[in-house]
Amino acid sequence: MQMIPEEADDLWAAYNLISEDDYVLAVTVRKVLREVASGGRDAERVKLKLEIKVEAVEYDKDGAILRIRGKNVLENEHVKIGAFHTLEIELHRPFVLRKDVWDSMSLDMLHQAADPTASADLAVIIMQEGLAHIMLIGKSVTLTRSRIEVSIPRKHGPAIAGYETALKKFFENVLQAFLKHVDFKVVRCAVIASPGFTKDQFHRHLLLEAERKQLRSIIENKSRIVLVHTTSGYKHSVREVLDAPNVMSMIKDTKAAQEVRALEEFFNMLSNDPDRACYGPKHVEVAHERMAIQTLLITDELFRSANVMTRKKYNKFVSSVKASGGNAHLFSSMHVSGEQLAQLTGIAAVLRFPLPDLDDLEM
Repeated sequence: MQMIPEEADDLWAAYNLISEDDYVLAVTVRKVLREVASGGRDAERVKLKLEIKVEAVEYDKDGAILRIRGKNVLENEHVKIGAFHTLEIELHRPFVLRKDVWDSMSLDMLHQAADPTASADLAVIIMQEGLAHIMLIGKSVTLTRSRIEVSIPRKHGPAIAGYETALKKFFENVLQAFLKHVDFKVVRCAVIASPGFTKDQFHRHLLLEAERKQLRSIIENKSRIVLVHTTSGYKHSVREVLDAPNVMSMIKDTKAAQEVRALEEFFNMLSNDPDRACYGPKHVEVAHERMAIQTLLITDELFRSANVMTRKKYNKFVSSVKASGGNAHLFSSMHVSGEQLAQLTGIAAVLRFPLPDLDDLEM
């Protein structure tokens, strides 16, 4: 299967697809030693095609690079068969993935990665006075693109003039980061979120500066900039952004929105009808044995287990839940909803009917 990652979400999908004992073929660069006329040896970097049998995979979200380590299996004049090599897969760099068996979960991940309608593609500015985070939310990955921090004096007394100057400088820094990182050709909407009135003040500054400097990207897309109230200006408040009705209406068909809704349904059930919600591998497995699972929530981390039997077990489990008429949501551990689910062991379920005796089982 040939793949070309075009965005960070694609690299994350590849990271989840590639397992130990798979085979990856890609063009790479390797330092080789050559004999020179003087009798010595000279090191030279050579571009060549290698196929490795995978032993370890690492995802660098900041550098947007996938590092795949394993042993070479392709005959080559520069690299012996069995020699270790690390392939680095970057954006727009093609590679070929071979598996002995493409299981149902791998095929589902592949279809989701190839589905452009599943992408959330939100830009979010979460801020409070003196602090802002600019984040990009894709179908599987949430990336923090910029953190802006400016010391702002108190608003009262003789420091008021310094307050106004510092706030204007802060807004200007946020605006520059916004222009650098937010591309309206890619994102569905941009969200400005904060406690209090900071979001409204910055929104005003943004539109005034856009008119003054004729910033076409903002002027032409101001209807796609929405404001949301959050309880803080820190990154964890992104979950409040995704819950907001005016944001949800714009991303309602995306994978990220489906995850948020499924998690919200689970927590509501846990609060209001706790016998119809369970979490933890043991409880969820027993619920499935009794054909009780209506909606399964599971993180992609469980499918990256180094233990092949564990991966197969969860693949089989998800397929079985679907076959018995249940829904299954695979949560990305790189989204805030996936992080929340991971705190509940990474697996949970909303049940068709109450199972009060589940509480008697050990987790």
